Amino acid sequence: MTWVRACSVDELEDGDAVQVPTIPPIAVFNVGGEFLALDDTCSHGQSSLADGYVDGDQVECAWHLAKFDIRSGKVLCPPATQSQRTHEVRIEGSEVYVAQPGTR
Repeated sequence: MTWVRACSVDELEDGDAVQVPTIPPIAVFNVGGEFLALDDTCSHGQSSLADGYVDGDQVECAWHLAKFDIRSGKVLCPPATQSQRTHEVRIEGSEVYVAQPGTR
């Protein structure tokens, strides 16, 4: 599996997110000190979830207000109907890494 650096632990405050420029892009979120990752592009449109509004462990897409559970990727309200894929995250020292899709 290939791991890609997302950010340092100190770069991402609680409730913030960063987009990792993988293909497809991944959004890494800090949820109460826990780092979680989802596909970044909203399943309803081409909006970045890293630019969305984070409330606890939910993210709301900035374009059409679809909501997703950051922990599971599950869609929580329309207009999205398809859940987001989650990605493995690990911390090494003070660095946050995410597993790149399609690699083993």
